[in-house]
Amino acid sequence: MNKSAIKKIADDIQLNESKLKLTEATQGCLIIKKTKSWIEEAMKRPIPNMLFSEFWYENELCILFADTNLGKSILAVQIADSLSKGRPIYGFKLEAQPKKVLYLDFELSDKQLENRYSIDYTKHYAFSDNFLRAELNSDLTLPKGCNTIEDYICDTLEQTVYHNNVEVLIIDNLTYLNNDNEKAKYALHLMKLLKKLTKSTSISILVLSHTPKRDNSKPLTKNDLAGSKMLMNFCDSSFAIGESSQSHNYRYLKQIKQRNTEQLYHSSNVVVCSIEKNHNFLTFNFIDFDEEACHLKATESGSLEDRDNKMAQLIDEGLSNVKIGEELGISEGAVRKRRKKLNL
Repeated sequence: MNKSAIKKIADDIQLNESKLKLTEATQGCLIIKKTKSWIEEAMKRPIPNMLFSEFWYENELCILFADTNLGKSILAVQIADSLSKGRPIYGFKLEAQPKKVLYLDFELSDKQLENRYSIDYTKHYAFSDNFLRAELNSDLTLPKGCNTIEDYICDTLEQTVYHNNVEVLIIDNLTYLNNDNEKAKYALHLMKLLKKLTKSTSISILVLSHTPKRDNSKPLTKNDLAGSKMLMNFCDSSFAIGESSQSHNYRYLKQIKQRNTEQLYHSSNVVVCSIEKNHNFLTFNFIDFDEEACHLKATESGSLEDRDNKMAQLIDEGLSNVKIGEELGISEGAVRKRRKKLNL
């Protein structure tokens, strides 16, 4: 066999090897492997644990959103405290060991934080050393190449996570990183960066965000999140806090998006909590599970009290729960639970 034939065979072998590598590796912007190879690799990694019941799992980018002054920060600090100590919040599940948590706080000053977690600035709550908090340095000077503080935060976030061995990152809140002229740009930039972090590391991320002004007589949906379509595309899970019409300190939690589980906390099974200050810790206290309809602001019937009075009247008339629900515009299950609560 002459040299040219040998060279052709060698070139063919090299070409075939290259093709084989391409079928099991990178092709342009895609990573392509046999499906069984993906599963075999996934089997080597641990099953994600729950961080906050089925609302948020390890290695997920999760969004928590609510209207202003409904307690997003209160719940987020409570979750961070739980994760840093490896202790579940009563009524919720935690499957992970204690984790290093970094809380980026763009909302409260240190004095406001102290007030929330003390008794009149004395007898302060004992946080774990695993719980780190960061706020902006008011004296900072933007480095060359960074035109805004938003640029600076995004540029330094990844190295901050690595430098501090962070396992859980909580950002309070996404709205801070939106200036009026370029809201979509910074939100998209940050979400891409956070998604990259969850892919390249084992970090779990919770991002807090506001909702535009909403109608509290309507159920919570993904459309209530500001910039909902873009943000929902990047997150793995999302849940929301709703305001309850039953009491000024009642809130309910509802799943909006999930990938690691089925939707458990939907309109027929929201988690109802009250906001209380237990000694020196401001907290969400678990109460029960309920229908979202029981906590929505009444529309045609006016107040919740008006609806209850109407319900009592319909019961006296001998109507079934199904018929009562049709009259009041709520489900049969909501009628049943409300009757039980009111002993009707």
